[in-house]
Amino acid sequence: QVRLVESGGGLVQVGGSLRLSCAASGSIFSINAMGWYRQAPGKQRELVARITSGSSTNYADSVKGRFTISRDNAKNTVYLQMNSLKPEDTAVYYCNVDGQSRPSYRYFAVWGQGTLVTVSS
Repeated sequence: QVRLVESGGGLVQVGGSLRLSCAASGSIFSINAMGWYRQAPGKQRELVARITSGSSTNYADSVKGRFTISRDNAKNTVYLQMNSLKPEDTAVYYCNVDGQSRPSYRYFAVWGQGTLVTVSS
């Protein structure tokens, strides 16, 4: 079983910064892509940023130039550095990881529990 633990959310003022972390643990053989999604009240969950095992990244247009995704493969952890935060960034942020598990190399895709980011004006 693979588990994700997220941290780093909170309340921040407009223009401020936060760093989210998501650590994967459990029966992991390898990790493919790691990503961050968010869901604001009354809206659908949307992709924020994603990073592949080869460190290729893609971002939502709304966060390009402000957010940076990175990963530490030794720690099975993905980060999201969020700068120049805006009220419209307010949402619950979810981590998503997929890969292969031990011992059977079965594919897995799991979600974190979510962490709330609130940007106040």
